[in-house]
Amino acid sequence: MEMVVRVLLLGMVVMAIGAIQDARAQTPAPAPTPGVAPTPEGNIYSVTYVEVLPTAKADAVMLLRRYRDAAQKEGGNLRCEVVQRIDQPHQFAILEIWKDQAAFEAHGRGANTIVTVGRIDAPTVRGGIYVATHVDVIPPRKDDGVAALKRLGEDSRRDPDNLRFEVVQQISRPNHFTVVEIWRDTKAVETHSMAAPTREFRDKLATMTGALYDERMYRAID
Repeated sequence: MEMVVRVLLLGMVVMAIGAIQDARAQTPAPAPTPGVAPTPEGNIYSVTYVEVLPTAKADAVMLLRRYRDAAQKEGGNLRCEVVQRIDQPHQFAILEIWKDQAAFEAHGRGANTIVTVGRIDAPTVRGGIYVATHVDVIPPRKDDGVAALKRLGEDSRRDPDNLRFEVVQQISRPNHFTVVEIWRDTKAVETHSMAAPTREFRDKLATMTGALYDERMYRAID
């Protein structure tokens, strides 16, 4: 059966800004070329949203599992996960980390950069809840958005029920961000949504947002 797949966001390359700031501060950066996105340094984070026809979700799981397993065997891949949306099971997200730009290009995908991340080998728990959120701020408030998201990530990783909290920034549109979180269970997600750092972040975001706060919950495909 032919499966119709609609890619909503393909290969958005993101870099962890917080992880590379110190290294860049030590070496003068070359002058940027107008209209050309800078070559990202360090690990490359990719977030891909995939939507299929509801009747094709079983085929999609099979194909995406094959993709994940093949990607994990590539030398430059540090992480590849496929997650399925809880309330819309025909929607998926592919979460990847590649060693560097060369590995990412060799894989043949388009690119995303980093705002704040924890350990790449952070442990996960079977049944954990993945939360992926797209954050769009108005261009003049980009730096304010980076600061607010970095603070949220640092505060959220202190929660004992948080298994991963990563904020990445789109290279081609640096005022667009993706937040990827893993929580121990649904209760932990609800508790986090009411925590003081989260409420503070959303209050700040309300003054600079450029689009609706798009938050989606997923579970990993085994």
